[in-house]
This record gives sequence, C-alpha cells and structure tokens, in this order.
Amino acid sequence: MVFEVSLDYIWHMDEFGDAHFSILLGGTLTPTPRLLRQIAGSRVIAADGGILHAETLAVSTELWVGDFDSTPDAARKRFDHVSREEHPTDKDRTDGEIAIEAAIARGAKRLTLVSGLGGQADHVLGHFMLALRYAQEGLRVSITSGDEEAYPLLPGVHEFDLPAESRISIIPLSKLDRLSLKNVYWPLNDTVVPLGSTRTLSNRAKGPVQVELASGYGMIIAYPV
Repeated sequence: MVFEVSLDYIWHMDEFGDAHFSILLGGTLTPTPRLLRQIAGSRVIAADGGILHAETLAVSTELWVGDFDSTPDAARKRFDHVSREEHPTDKDRTDGEIAIEAAIARGAKRLTLVSGLGGQADHVLGHFMLALRYAQEGLRVSITSGDEEAYPLLPGVHEFDLPAESRISIIPLSKLDRLSLKNVYWPLNDTVVPLGSTRTLSNRAKGPVQVELASGYGMIIAYPV
C-alpha cells in the first residue's frame, strides 16, 4: 500500500456539520470532556457492540450495523428503537468497516472512530489501516478512546491540537522521508525515519504540534493531558 498524496490537515476540533460522523466501535472508552467536545454535533452510527457506548456518551444513534454477535440480548431489546442493518457473521469486512461505509454513503467528510483503541490488537491495527485508507481518499479521520488518540499521517503539512505536556508518538508504517516535528520537546527537521525505528516514540507536546512529511505513512498516537 503506497500513499503518495499531499494533504494539509489542521487537526482542531472544527465543525463539519452533517458531514461529521462518529462511529461507535467495541474497544475501551473513557468519556473525557475532550472526547465529548470532539464528537459534539456529529451524527452517530454504531457497529455491533459499540451501541453500548451510546448510553455512556448520551448520544442518539441513527443506524446500528453488524452481525450482532457481540451484543447481549438485553442490549438488543434496549436499543430496538434504533434503525438496524443486520449482516451475516460469515462476511469479508468487520462491522466497523461496514459502519464507516454507511457513514460515507450518507455524506461523511470527517470520521471519528470512537472506542477504536484498546481491546483486540488485530482490530486496533485494522482500525489504523482503515484510517490510513480513508485519509488517503480525502476524509479527515481520527481514532479515540478518550485517554488515547490516533491520527493517520500522510505526506503533507499537519497540525494537531494537543494540550501542552501530552505524550505523542509517531509509528512509522513505512520509511518516513524528510519528517519534521515542531513544538515538541525533541523536535525533528527533515529527518529520515526507517520502518521499525523507535526514534519517534514518547515525545512531549508544548502545545499544538506541527508535522511535515515528504513521503511515507504512519500513525500518530497521542495521550492528551
């Protein structure tokens, strides 16, 4: 998979109106004030057991998709008022991907994958790759569990709205060419980061972080304070 596009992102908690969708997934969730601000005003689609987070977040869900193999019977009854789209267990996509595609069909331009971190490692890595894929297609995508956030990193100029002292790491999923990292304790300037390097782990933000990348792709993981 090669991403050779130039995308300029300003990662603030901006508004996309009806084009911002929050996808409720089945990972861990801490309903921090920051997370609640990030999803405020968004339309909500739940993937299978992610529906359980709707009560925690006090959000109204417009669509509930999946094979429902991870939804307790009691929850199915409790949310029987939600429009439901059932899929077979034997399928070639995750319930999360089905939920994302449903959001895109409804005009999504920004996706917040809620509770997409924590839980099963294979699903978390799958969410990383989905985020990269849809970011490459021009959508703004973020993943959050409340305590932890992740953002796809593609070539271009980016700014991430992080509080000072937040821990931030860049995971290279390919060679990163001419990576610059600003407004952090350990800045980088036009640096080559090879695949598998841990050089870009556990930095700290001084406030909003600026990232520039000439080529390559990866994930930015942040722990807001």
